[in-house]
Amino acid sequence: MTINYTQCLRCDRPLTSTKSMATGYGPTCARKIRNSAVDLTDYQAHQVTSARELIEDGAIIPLRSTVFLTVSTDGTELHRTAPTGCNCKAGLKGSRCYHQLAARMLLAA
Repeated sequence: MTINYTQCLRCDRPLTSTKSMATGYGPTCARKIRNSAVDLTDYQAHQVTSARELIEDGAIIPLRSTVFLTVSTDGTELHRTAPTGCNCKAGLKGSRCYHQLAARMLLAA
C-alpha cells in the first residue's frame, strides 16, 4: 500500500510533485533533513543507511513534537519512536535503533 501525502510532514506546506507526495517531504525540507547535523558516532553504517531510507520512503510520521510513528523494515509492524527510545525489539533492549536515528535527523533539520 502506497500513501500519497498532500502536505509536507515537516513544514505542513502543500506538496505538488509526485516524488514529494510519495515521500511526504518537499524538496527544501528533504534537503534540510539530508544535510542535518546529527552525531552518528554511536550508529553503524547500515543503521545510517536504514534511517535515511526510512525518511526517503516516508515511513516515519510525526505524531507529537518529538514522537514519531515508524514502519518496520518488512512493513509489517509500526513502532512509536522518539530520539531517545523506541518500542522496536532493539529499542526495548536498550540499544539504539535506526528508528531513533531517523527521528533525530528529522528533529535536527
